[in-house]
Amino acid sequence: MPSTDDTEERLIQLEIKASYTEDLLDKLDQIVIQQQDQIDRLTRELIELRQRQPADDLPGQRNLRDELPPHY
Repeated sequence: MPSTDDTEERLIQLEIKASYTEDLLDKLDQIVIQQQDQIDRLTRELIELRQRQPADDLPGQRNLRDELPPHY
């Protein structure tokens, strides 16, 4: 049977691990919040860019010669 000192040491170690786990979870929470904010911003920008694009500028109507690099 473990002694009281062993049990107390194990309990202390578990409390330390729980504390580190809580800290890590808080940090990960903040990262997820930041990433969601960035996703929301990028989504709004994409919507805005799509609205700015002229309706007659369809991808199939581009001339590939206009897209050649200058050295050709």
